[in-house]
Amino acid sequence: MTTLALFGQFGYLEIGAILLIGLLLFGKRLPEVGRSLGKSIVEFKKGIKGIEDEIESESRAVRTPPSRIETSNDDRTVSRDAAQSKIADSTSV
Repeated sequence: MTTLALFGQFGYLEIGAILLIGLLLFGKRLPEVGRSLGKSIVEFKKGIKGIEDEIESESRAVRTPPSRIETSNDDRTVSRDAAQSKIADSTSV
């Protein structure tokens, strides 16, 4: 059995009575309560946005492949030329 089932269904009369009691209790402080509630909602949204940005940046870092180390073509050319010269020297002997 759920907790709300104990109370039954709220009708318009019950909701109106609760709002009237709330207005009587918080009438003078209602603008202050509204402002603080609005500020709380804004701060909550900023926190959620910060978490979303952090998750997104980390997922981008995971998705990007690590950069490859490229060898320069100059090293290959020099070593190929050296190998060809050694082959030429060994065949001429």
